[in-house]
Amino acid sequence: MATLREIRKRIRSVISTRQITKAMKMVAAAKLRKAQMQAEQARPYAEKMAAMLGSLSAAATENLSHPFFEKREVKKQTLVLITSDRGLCGAFNSNLIRRAEHWLKDHDTDKVELVCVGKRGYQYFRRRRWNVIKSWNEFNGATNFAMSRDLVSFLTRRFLSGETDEIFFIYMQFHSVSKTVVTLEKYLNIDRPEHSDDKAAAVYIFEPSPDAIFADLLPRYALVRCQAALADSFASEHATRMMAMTMATTNAGEMIDHLTLQYNKARQAAITKELLEVVSGADAQKA
Repeated sequence: MATLREIRKRIRSVISTRQITKAMKMVAAAKLRKAQMQAEQARPYAEKMAAMLGSLSAAATENLSHPFFEKREVKKQTLVLITSDRGLCGAFNSNLIRRAEHWLKDHDTDKVELVCVGKRGYQYFRRRRWNVIKSWNEFNGATNFAMSRDLVSFLTRRFLSGETDEIFFIYMQFHSVSKTVVTLEKYLNIDRPEHSDDKAAAVYIFEPSPDAIFADLLPRYALVRCQAALADSFASEHATRMMAMTMATTNAGEMIDHLTLQYNKARQAAITKELLEVVSGADAQKA
Protein backbone atom coordinates (compact mmCIF):
# COMPACT_ATOMS: atom_id res chain seq x y z
CA MET A 1 0.00 0.00 0.00
CA ALA A 2 1.28 3.50 -0.88
CA THR A 3 2.46 5.71 1.96
CA LEU A 4 0.84 9.04 2.84
CA ARG A 5 3.83 10.88 1.41
CA GLU A 6 3.56 9.05 -1.93
CA ILE A 7 -0.19 9.72 -2.16
CA ARG A 8 0.31 13.44 -1.40
CA LYS A 9 2.97 13.61 -4.10
CA ARG A 10 0.66 11.91 -6.59
CA ILE A 11 -2.19 14.29 -5.78
CA ARG A 12 0.03 17.34 -6.35
CA SER A 13 1.18 15.86 -9.66
CA VAL A 14 -2.39 15.26 -10.88
CA ILE A 15 -3.46 18.76 -9.81
CA SER A 16 -0.62 20.24 -11.89
CA THR A 17 -1.66 18.10 -14.86
CA ARG A 18 -5.28 19.24 -14.53
CA GLN A 19 -4.20 22.89 -14.57
CA ILE A 20 -2.26 22.27 -17.80
CA THR A 21 -5.10 20.41 -19.54
CA LYS A 22 -7.60 23.05 -18.47
CA ALA A 23 -5.41 25.81 -19.91
CA MET A 24 -4.95 23.84 -23.15
CA LYS A 25 -8.72 23.36 -23.41
CA MET A 26 -9.29 27.12 -23.09
CA VAL A 27 -6.62 27.91 -25.70
CA ALA A 28 -8.09 25.33 -28.11
CA ALA A 29 -11.59 26.76 -27.58
CA ALA A 30 -10.35 30.26 -28.40
CA LYS A 31 -8.59 29.06 -31.56
CA LEU A 32 -11.59 26.96 -32.54
CA ARG A 33 -13.89 29.97 -32.72
CA LYS A 34 -11.67 31.65 -35.31
CA ALA A 35 -10.96 28.43 -37.25
CA GLN A 36 -14.65 27.48 -37.32
CA MET A 37 -15.57 30.89 -38.69
CA GLN A 38 -12.94 30.56 -41.45
CA ALA A 39 -14.12 27.04 -42.36
CA GLU A 40 -17.77 28.13 -42.54
CA GLN A 41 -16.88 31.14 -44.67
CA ALA A 42 -14.66 29.19 -47.09
CA ARG A 43 -17.31 26.57 -47.90
CA PRO A 44 -19.97 28.80 -49.52
CA TYR A 45 -17.24 30.68 -51.39
CA ALA A 46 -16.02 27.44 -52.98
CA GLU A 47 -19.62 26.41 -53.76
CA LYS A 48 -20.30 29.76 -55.43
CA MET A 49 -17.19 29.45 -57.57
CA ALA A 50 -18.36 26.00 -58.67
CA ALA A 51 -21.73 27.52 -59.62
CA MET A 52 -19.92 30.22 -61.62
CA LEU A 53 -18.02 27.52 -63.50
CA GLY A 54 -21.32 25.84 -64.31
CA SER A 55 -22.76 29.10 -65.69
CA LEU A 56 -19.63 29.69 -67.75
CA SER A 57 -19.72 26.17 -69.18
CA ALA A 58 -23.25 26.78 -70.44
CA ALA A 59 -22.11 29.85 -72.33
CA ALA A 60 -18.68 28.64 -73.43
CA THR A 61 -17.82 27.04 -76.72
CA GLU A 62 -18.22 23.30 -77.18
CA ASN A 63 -14.46 22.96 -77.52
CA LEU A 64 -13.88 24.28 -74.02
CA SER A 65 -10.59 22.96 -72.69
CA HIS A 66 -8.16 23.63 -69.88
CA PRO A 67 -5.14 21.65 -68.62
CA PHE A 68 -6.89 21.08 -65.26
CA PHE A 69 -9.63 19.12 -67.08
CA GLU A 70 -7.14 16.82 -68.79
CA LYS A 71 -7.64 13.10 -68.15
CA ARG A 72 -4.49 11.09 -68.74
CA GLU A 73 -3.43 7.51 -68.33
CA VAL A 74 -2.64 7.23 -64.63
CA LYS A 75 1.05 6.46 -64.25
CA LYS A 76 1.72 8.48 -61.11
CA GLN A 77 -0.60 9.62 -58.30
CA THR A 78 0.00 12.16 -55.55
CA LEU A 79 -1.62 11.90 -52.12
CA VAL A 80 -1.73 15.07 -50.01
CA LEU A 81 -2.18 14.14 -46.33
CA ILE A 82 -3.21 17.00 -44.04
CA THR A 83 -2.46 16.31 -40.36
CA SER A 84 -1.53 18.54 -37.42
CA ASP A 85 1.85 19.87 -36.31
CA ARG A 86 1.16 19.06 -32.66
CA GLY A 87 -0.37 16.16 -30.76
CA LEU A 88 -2.74 15.98 -27.79
CA CYS A 89 -5.77 16.12 -30.09
CA GLY A 90 -7.32 12.70 -29.53
CA ALA A 91 -7.58 10.38 -32.50
CA PHE A 92 -7.32 13.22 -35.06
CA ASN A 93 -3.95 12.22 -36.55
CA SER A 94 -4.30 8.46 -36.11
CA ASN A 95 -7.61 8.41 -38.01
CA LEU A 96 -6.11 10.37 -40.91
CA ILE A 97 -2.99 8.20 -41.06
CA ARG A 98 -5.10 5.03 -40.91
CA ARG A 99 -7.20 6.28 -43.85
CA ALA A 100 -4.04 7.09 -45.81
CA GLU A 101 -2.60 3.64 -45.10
CA HIS A 102 -5.86 2.06 -46.26
CA TRP A 103 -5.70 4.01 -49.54
CA LEU A 104 -1.99 3.35 -50.09
CA LYS A 105 -2.19 -0.41 -49.63
CA ASP A 106 -4.19 -0.61 -52.89
CA HIS A 107 -1.44 1.16 -54.86
CA ASP A 108 2.10 0.35 -55.95
CA THR A 109 4.95 2.07 -54.16
CA ASP A 110 6.59 3.28 -57.38
CA LYS A 111 3.33 4.80 -58.67
CA VAL A 112 2.46 6.91 -55.63
CA GLU A 113 4.12 9.93 -54.04
CA LEU A 114 3.21 11.65 -50.79
CA VAL A 115 2.94 15.32 -49.86
CA CYS A 116 2.57 15.81 -46.10
CA VAL A 117 1.02 18.91 -44.57
CA GLY A 118 1.70 18.74 -40.83
CA LYS A 119 4.52 17.22 -38.80
CA ARG A 120 2.60 14.20 -37.54
CA GLY A 121 1.95 12.75 -40.97
CA TYR A 122 5.49 13.50 -42.12
CA GLN A 123 7.07 11.90 -39.04
CA TYR A 124 4.99 8.77 -39.58
CA PHE A 125 5.64 8.24 -43.29
CA ARG A 126 9.23 9.44 -43.65
CA ARG A 127 10.58 6.17 -42.21
CA ARG A 128 8.30 3.99 -44.29
CA ARG A 129 8.51 2.72 -47.84
CA TRP A 130 6.42 5.49 -49.38
CA ASN A 131 8.14 8.37 -51.18
CA VAL A 132 7.51 11.70 -49.39
CA ILE A 133 8.47 14.33 -51.97
CA LYS A 134 7.53 17.46 -49.99
CA SER A 135 6.27 18.53 -46.58
CA TRP A 136 4.84 21.70 -45.04
CA ASN A 137 5.28 21.69 -41.26
CA GLU A 138 4.76 25.26 -40.11
CA PHE A 139 1.03 25.95 -40.43
CA ASN A 140 0.60 25.42 -36.65
CA GLY A 141 -3.17 25.05 -36.94
CA ALA A 142 -3.75 28.46 -38.54
CA THR A 143 -4.45 29.63 -42.09
CA ASN A 144 -1.39 30.97 -43.87
CA PHE A 145 -2.27 32.29 -47.32
CA ALA A 146 1.33 32.49 -48.54
CA MET A 147 2.03 28.86 -47.60
CA SER A 148 -1.31 27.74 -49.07
CA ARG A 149 -0.48 29.46 -52.34
CA ASP A 150 2.96 27.82 -52.30
CA LEU A 151 1.35 24.40 -51.77
CA VAL A 152 -1.14 24.92 -54.61
CA SER A 153 1.61 26.21 -56.92
CA PHE A 154 3.71 23.13 -56.20
CA LEU A 155 0.82 20.71 -56.85
CA THR A 156 -0.49 22.38 -60.00
CA ARG A 157 3.03 22.69 -61.42
CA ARG A 158 3.61 18.96 -61.03
CA PHE A 159 0.23 18.17 -62.60
CA LEU A 160 0.69 20.50 -65.56
CA SER A 161 4.23 19.25 -66.23
CA GLY A 162 3.01 15.64 -66.29
CA GLU A 163 5.04 14.57 -63.24
CA THR A 164 1.79 13.35 -61.70
CA ASP A 165 -1.52 12.42 -63.32
CA GLU A 166 -3.92 12.59 -60.35
CA ILE A 167 -3.86 14.39 -57.00
CA PHE A 168 -5.95 13.41 -53.98
CA PHE A 169 -6.48 15.10 -50.60
CA ILE A 170 -7.04 13.31 -47.31
CA TYR A 171 -8.16 15.71 -44.58
CA MET A 172 -10.59 16.01 -41.69
CA GLN A 173 -13.81 17.74 -42.69
CA PHE A 174 -15.42 19.86 -39.99
CA HIS A 175 -19.17 19.52 -39.38
CA SER A 176 -19.50 20.50 -35.71
CA VAL A 177 -17.49 20.45 -32.50
CA SER A 178 -18.56 16.86 -31.86
CA LYS A 179 -18.51 15.63 -35.48
CA THR A 180 -15.51 15.55 -37.81
CA VAL A 181 -15.22 13.21 -40.80
CA VAL A 182 -12.11 11.86 -42.53
CA THR A 183 -12.49 12.81 -46.20
CA LEU A 184 -10.79 11.53 -49.35
CA GLU A 185 -11.25 14.01 -52.19
CA LYS A 186 -9.92 14.22 -55.72
CA TYR A 187 -8.17 17.54 -56.28
CA LEU A 188 -6.77 17.28 -59.83
CA ASN A 189 -7.82 16.67 -62.47
CA ILE A 190 -11.03 18.69 -62.08
CA ASP A 191 -14.24 17.17 -63.39
CA ARG A 192 -15.82 19.26 -66.10
CA PRO A 193 -18.58 21.43 -64.59
CA GLU A 194 -22.14 20.55 -65.45
CA HIS A 195 -24.14 23.05 -67.46
CA SER A 196 -26.15 25.37 -65.30
CA ASP A 197 -29.94 24.93 -65.31
CA ASP A 198 -30.37 28.63 -64.74
CA LYS A 199 -32.31 29.93 -67.77
CA ALA A 200 -30.96 33.41 -67.12
CA ALA A 201 -27.48 32.17 -67.93
CA ALA A 202 -28.38 32.28 -71.63
CA VAL A 203 -28.68 36.08 -71.59
CA TYR A 204 -25.41 36.77 -69.78
CA ILE A 205 -22.88 38.83 -71.71
CA PHE A 206 -19.33 37.77 -70.81
CA GLU A 207 -16.43 40.15 -71.24
CA PRO A 208 -13.87 38.83 -72.01
CA SER A 209 -14.98 35.51 -73.51
CA PRO A 210 -16.08 32.58 -71.31
CA ASP A 211 -12.97 30.68 -72.38
CA ALA A 212 -10.73 33.49 -71.16
CA ILE A 213 -12.61 33.74 -67.86
CA PHE A 214 -12.25 29.98 -67.43
CA ALA A 215 -8.50 30.23 -67.89
CA ASP A 216 -8.29 32.85 -65.14
CA LEU A 217 -10.90 31.35 -62.80
CA LEU A 218 -9.72 27.73 -62.62
CA PRO A 219 -6.37 28.45 -60.86
CA ARG A 220 -8.29 30.52 -58.33
CA TYR A 221 -10.78 27.69 -57.91
CA ALA A 222 -7.90 25.28 -57.21
CA LEU A 223 -6.58 27.68 -54.55
CA VAL A 224 -10.02 28.07 -52.95
CA ARG A 225 -10.51 24.29 -52.74
CA CYS A 226 -7.14 23.88 -51.04
CA GLN A 227 -7.89 26.75 -48.64
CA ALA A 228 -11.26 25.19 -47.77
CA ALA A 229 -9.66 21.80 -47.04
CA LEU A 230 -7.01 23.41 -44.81
CA ALA A 231 -9.62 25.50 -42.97
CA ASP A 232 -11.72 22.37 -42.34
CA SER A 233 -8.67 20.50 -41.10
CA PHE A 234 -7.58 23.26 -38.70
CA ALA A 235 -11.09 23.65 -37.26
CA SER A 236 -11.31 19.87 -36.78
CA GLU A 237 -7.89 19.81 -35.09
CA HIS A 238 -8.87 22.48 -32.54
CA ALA A 239 -12.26 20.84 -31.94
CA THR A 240 -10.77 17.41 -31.23
CA ARG A 241 -8.05 18.94 -29.05
CA MET A 242 -10.64 20.84 -27.02
CA MET A 243 -12.68 17.65 -26.56
CA ALA A 244 -9.58 15.64 -25.61
CA MET A 245 -8.45 18.23 -23.06
CA THR A 246 -11.97 18.45 -21.64
CA MET A 247 -11.99 14.70 -21.06
CA ALA A 248 -8.46 14.81 -19.63
CA THR A 249 -9.45 17.58 -17.20
CA THR A 250 -12.53 15.62 -16.10
CA ASN A 251 -10.53 12.42 -15.63
CA ALA A 252 -7.89 14.30 -13.63
CA GLY A 253 -10.61 15.64 -11.32
CA GLU A 254 -11.98 12.13 -10.79
CA MET A 255 -8.48 10.83 -10.08
CA ILE A 256 -7.90 13.59 -7.52
CA ASP A 257 -11.14 12.65 -5.74
CA HIS A 258 -10.10 8.98 -5.73
CA LEU A 259 -6.61 9.75 -4.43
CA THR A 260 -8.00 12.11 -1.77
CA LEU A 261 -10.31 9.36 -0.54
CA GLN A 262 -7.39 6.92 -0.55
CA TYR A 263 -5.27 9.45 1.36
CA ASN A 264 -7.96 10.00 4.00
CA LYS A 265 -8.38 6.26 4.49
CA ALA A 266 -4.64 5.76 4.85
CA ARG A 267 -4.39 8.70 7.25
CA GLN A 268 -7.28 7.37 9.34
CA ALA A 269 -5.67 3.93 9.44
CA ALA A 270 -2.37 5.47 10.60
CA ILE A 271 -4.14 7.43 13.37
CA THR A 272 -6.05 4.34 14.50
CA LYS A 273 -2.82 2.33 14.58
CA GLU A 274 -1.11 4.97 16.72
CA LEU A 275 -4.06 5.08 19.13
CA LEU A 276 -3.99 1.29 19.50
CA GLU A 277 -0.28 1.42 20.23
CA VAL A 278 -0.83 4.08 22.90
CA VAL A 279 -3.67 2.11 24.51
CA SER A 280 -1.67 -1.13 24.38
CA GLY A 281 1.30 0.57 26.00
CA ALA A 282 -0.88 2.00 28.80
CA ASP A 283 -2.45 -1.39 29.48
CA ALA A 284 0.98 -3.00 29.58
CA GLN A 285 2.17 -0.52 32.26
CA LYS A 286 -0.91 -1.18 34.42
CA ALA A 287 -0.30 -4.91 34.25
